[in-house]
Amino acid sequence: QVQLVESGGGSVQAGGSLRLSCAASRRTFSFMYMGWFRQAPGKEREFVAGISMSGGTTNYEDFVKGRFTISRDNAKNTAYLQMNSLKPDDTAVYYCAVDEKGGIYYRDARKYDYWGQGTQVTVSS
Repeated sequence: QVQLVESGGGSVQAGGSLRLSCAASRRTFSFMYMGWFRQAPGKEREFVAGISMSGGTTNYEDFVKGRFTISRDNAKNTAYLQMNSLKPDDTAVYYCAVDEKGGIYYRDARKYDYWGQGTQVTVSS
């Protein structure tokens, strides 16, 4: 099993920035595709960004392209989501997750094997 712990959430004004972190409990994290998802009240969980095992390939949903950057440091078993130019619509609980099968279906939350507990991000106008 892999435990994932998110941190870095909080409240910011529109246009502000936050950096989320996702710390994994095991070194096998480096062999897993890693994704960030979010869920707003009354909405389904949605894919935000993902990154391959080596970090060489990144994937973003259209609504965050150019504003969010995903990265990972396998030596620290940690992944990050740098969020800039935040908008009120970005308000949600953000989750990190890992897929042991390489992230072929990276947008599908059902394909992920382990999840963190989530961290709240609130953006005010």
